[in-house]
Amino acid sequence: MGSTRVLDGAALQWGSLRVASRFCLAPLAGYTNLAFRLVLRELGGLGLATTDLVNARALLIRSRKTLELIQTCPEDRPVAVQIFGAVPEEMRDAAVWLQEYGVSAVDINMGCPVHKVVRGGGGSAMLCDAAKTVALVRGVVEAVRIPVSVKMRLGWDDTSWSAPFFAREFEQAGVAGLTIHGRTRAQGFGGTVHLPGIRAVVEAVTRIPVLGNGDVRTLADAQRMLETTGCAGLAIGRGALLNPWLFSQLARWQAGDDPGPAAGFDARLDLMRRHYRKLVEYRGPHFGSLNFRKVANWYCRTLKPGHELQQLLIRVSTPAEFEDLADRIALSHRARPGAWLPLRGGDASIPVPRGPISHW
Repeated sequence: MGSTRVLDGAALQWGSLRVASRFCLAPLAGYTNLAFRLVLRELGGLGLATTDLVNARALLIRSRKTLELIQTCPEDRPVAVQIFGAVPEEMRDAAVWLQEYGVSAVDINMGCPVHKVVRGGGGSAMLCDAAKTVALVRGVVEAVRIPVSVKMRLGWDDTSWSAPFFAREFEQAGVAGLTIHGRTRAQGFGGTVHLPGIRAVVEAVTRIPVLGNGDVRTLADAQRMLETTGCAGLAIGRGALLNPWLFSQLARWQAGDDPGPAAGFDARLDLMRRHYRKLVEYRGPHFGSLNFRKVANWYCRTLKPGHELQQLLIRVSTPAEFEDLADRIALSHRARPGAWLPLRGGDASIPVPRGPISHW
């Protein structure tokens, strides 16, 4: 029993799709856009990458914002688009459209705990109606030739860990694989992931791969997840924002090589420059700058430019302003030799939504 679709210790068989690395990028709303996916791919080690979740209905009406969320290019492969919704016909038709659009795979969201998703019957709400949910997933699988997967939580709350049941049903329905976030919907993003719960899902299936998801921030976290759960691979989200080199380090570790030291200041500053420039390339100066503001604090956590420069960076509005700030951060670093130290595994916290999960 358990996930068996791992090839040669590194590659992953995702339905008909052979993925070169079993270390994948999980979807993060507002962050896992094309620019970020491309800078991660440049660093190496990344397997399947998944877009922000998108509303199936909005996709079918060709919403401008939705089309921006699924923007891709030939260098961005393999890529999956994650869709959410509760209407079987809309989910099916959205998957068919995405197949024609040219994505590598489709992922169905059953894990999002956010109120605006759940109130419509999508996301984690799908955990509450087994018959309807299994029928919906089967309908999507049967409508397309590309792989269809499901990302879900352990259950709605601690009284209903339904993920092993759904895993068995989805395997029979023909899904290519599963991603399991080791929390319940009631937990939101609080507490810690439950590794035995992920293992129960792994043991519930016989052929398809299961990716473990949640709280993988370091190589030690990754090793613990793989060894404790027996999962076929990892879907990494917030950990990739804090350490974009995590995938390449994991790939070297997988091969039995030294994963290498943490990225230094110059490498991190260069990555920030490339990330911003790609955002501008694909979204234009205005929206590229707005999008960068969302990730500016992540870079500041590791570059440590000081309060004044950080406040300017999170308000950047033009490429010229950004380049000037990046130069000033470099000069500030050179003026303080020895003041900067690379982050270690637990040195920086990973922000999670504050307050009730329904308000995130």
